[in-house]
Amino acid sequence: MEQRHLGRTGLRVSRIGLGTLTWGRDTDEHDAADQLKAFWDAGGTLVDTADVYGDGEAECVLGRLLDSLVPRQDLVIATKAGSVPDPYRRFDGSRGHLLAALDASLRRLGTDYVDVWQIHAFDPVTPLEETLQALDLAVSSGRVRYAGVSDFSGWQLAKAATWQLAAPGLRTRLACTQMEYSLLQRGVEREVLPAALDLGVGLLPSSPLGRGVLTGKYRTGTPSGSRGASEQLATFVEPYLDEAASRIVHAVVTAADGLATTPLQVALAWVRDRPGVVAPVVGARNARQLSEALSVEALSLPDEICQALDDVSAPVHRYPDQDWSTL
Repeated sequence: MEQRHLGRTGLRVSRIGLGTLTWGRDTDEHDAADQLKAFWDAGGTLVDTADVYGDGEAECVLGRLLDSLVPRQDLVIATKAGSVPDPYRRFDGSRGHLLAALDASLRRLGTDYVDVWQIHAFDPVTPLEETLQALDLAVSSGRVRYAGVSDFSGWQLAKAATWQLAAPGLRTRLACTQMEYSLLQRGVEREVLPAALDLGVGLLPSSPLGRGVLTGKYRTGTPSGSRGASEQLATFVEPYLDEAASRIVHAVVTAADGLATTPLQVALAWVRDRPGVVAPVVGARNARQLSEALSVEALSLPDEICQALDDVSAPVHRYPDQDWSTL
């Protein structure tokens, strides 16, 4: 699998990442092992997790598979901290919480460092410089190799990345940001992606298949066993089952038919090759489903197909994103 630099850093990762959102909850250890082995065999390196996935079980499952199944040094392990199960405070970016969460993640993963550590979301009640100092302390202590953020808006990302760049050698630059990005959700193109491109921050798209909808499996209803039929994830899928999404899915299916491939591969190839994208993070129920996603390595979409998909999914961006003189 082709390797790409993670932002403006020396770290290289596979251009498809393996997601673990359902590990330890809907995906048991046997299926997780099959996925990790298939991913590694295909040349994949980037494995994405978080301390809250499965209430920590995703990290535990991954930790048990490291070395026993795949050599630790062959993988780029990325995890996150900052989300908390508190209805009154969903995110805690305080230095104390983040560093304690990192230590807990390392114990669950059974390793003394993670390759990429990300702040899971912006905390509006903690000074940003305090949150970012946790990244610096984690890197300087050797427990983290590279740092990033997740779900930061455009101004939040620009402020954080610029703050880190203001003291080279003392603060660690942001290597990446993880955001939802797909043909069904192109909001990052408004401000996040321009900021990331300008500041050398690589984009790791989550839900690159539109929460599964872009595979086309919801066109005639909700299949049993799908995320849309899951008690935990049904509300996650539902926003992408409207008429506007249906038109985009139809275009993806039409393109797949014309290219003799699958809608999954078309949708994944589109987002993988967008400017600024490093590696879409793909979550799968089993190794067979993951293998279909990994087979996209051989697919490059023709320019006319990319343009057609761009047109049918184009978000409306007017003032101030357009040149004001054209409005």
